[in-house]
Amino acid sequence: MKVHRSLLGGGGNALENRKLLNFWARFAISIANAITFLVLLYLLFYSEVKESSRDLVNILCGAYVAVLAKSTDYWFREKKDQEHSEEMEMRGKNGNDTKV
Repeated sequence: MKVHRSLLGGGGNALENRKLLNFWARFAISIANAITFLVLLYLLFYSEVKESSRDLVNILCGAYVAVLAKSTDYWFREKKDQEHSEEMEMRGKNGNDTKV
C-alpha cells in the first residue's frame, strides 16, 4: 500500500501527522506575531496617529518585544519535545531498527 505524504500531515502515522500539524500551527503563530509587530512599528513611526493613541501603540510595541523574545526562545532553545519522547518510547517497544 502506497502512503501519500504531505507537508500538512495526513499521510504518515498519527504521531507524524501530529508533529507536522503542531509545527505548522506554531510556525503560523510565530509569523502572525512578527507581522503584528511590524504593523505596530509602522503605526509608531510612519503613520499619523493621535497623541493619545500613540502612547498605546508605544506600549503595545514594548509588550510585543517580549512576545518576539519568547517566540525566538521557543524556536532556538533546546527543549524536550513531547512527541519526540513518545516516538522514542514507541521505537523502544517496536525495536530499535523498526520505523514507526
